[in-house]
Amino acid sequence: MERYIFNECVYLGAGSRECLIDEINNRKFKKILLVSDKIIVESGVLNKVEDVLLKGKFKYTIFTDIKPNPTIENVQKGYEALKESKANVIIAVGGGSVIDTAKAISIIATNPEHIDVVSLDGAVNTKNRAFPLIAMPTTSGTAAEVTINYVITDTENKRKMVCVDPHDVPIMSVVDAELMQTMPKGLTASTGMDALTHAIESLITKGATQFSDMFALEAIRTIAEYLPIAYKDGNDIEAREKMAFAQYVVGMGFSNVGLGIVHSMAHPLGGRFDVAHGVANAMLLPTVMEYNAESDAKSKYRLIAQCFGLKTEGVSDDRCVKLAVNAVKKLSKKLNIPSSLSEFGIKVKDLDALSKDAYNDICTGGNPRKTSVKDIKNLYRSLL
Repeated sequence: MERYIFNECVYLGAGSRECLIDEINNRKFKKILLVSDKIIVESGVLNKVEDVLLKGKFKYTIFTDIKPNPTIENVQKGYEALKESKANVIIAVGGGSVIDTAKAISIIATNPEHIDVVSLDGAVNTKNRAFPLIAMPTTSGTAAEVTINYVITDTENKRKMVCVDPHDVPIMSVVDAELMQTMPKGLTASTGMDALTHAIESLITKGATQFSDMFALEAIRTIAEYLPIAYKDGNDIEAREKMAFAQYVVGMGFSNVGLGIVHSMAHPLGGRFDVAHGVANAMLLPTVMEYNAESDAKSKYRLIAQCFGLKTEGVSDDRCVKLAVNAVKKLSKKLNIPSSLSEFGIKVKDLDALSKDAYNDICTGGNPRKTSVKDIKNLYRSLL
């Protein structure tokens, strides 16, 4: 038996934020806590959502005290802001950091025994469904708006907590590509490669199914074609819409079947060195793909190569692995993704702690190849 958890409702398409008026009225929400961050405010993106709320004559307050790698303190302050606002719905407008913070706030609001946040680390069976949350992504990478996961940084212990809870899925997602047009090139690249990592890892993870493969393959095909276009011209609304679609689709897949050690290794890079999650994934992906080719998932690399438009008829499995890995490397180079961990101040002396953190990460269990602290350390070392 297989179980899949998704949003109860999603709106896709440029301008779809206009749906908020009818949805808020129909659901009888009276007061809104609008959760975002200062970058979204300064870019003018939040104004596009506020314009809709003002048109609907809704009352709302704004909370924006969120860091790019959100912390326990950010979540706790957000929970206090929710209580003070007396809101009965949260609307999160932002990238993965904003939506993850909002998900944590929404869980604590109905499960106050987890106010410490630390107790939400890992797979936690909370008692109650989260506080109503509407998620509106402004990046096309994390798919936080549809997943059962969220990531919060424990700054005291310099680690990222990967929280997995079916209760945290937003009741509704509004995936409006017009909210993504102001993303700078670097963010377009890193979040796009994050989405590609989700797709490839969920395709080859031990938990992959025929159903999840459908999402992963469609996402890889779409990202391979449209990410370079979105990177080149952020105002190309078709490319933005396609990327928004791809990241949402693969989110439905990986949220239900898991990931692998690309994410396991990326999380401590963010927790200890504040490396942007998408950048960490992008740097690690080709190297880990080569490593994981020595597993039962090897045959799926042919499918990855095909999604990049490469011919595989009559080609050996070994050759297909090289084709797939090289296609990812070529895309990363085109997007100017950093290629060395040393660029972030990471040294050999840091690898022991990073490797132990990565091995103990919840995503490691889904990796298609059995791994070890030693193997992970060697993978990190190869990227210095």
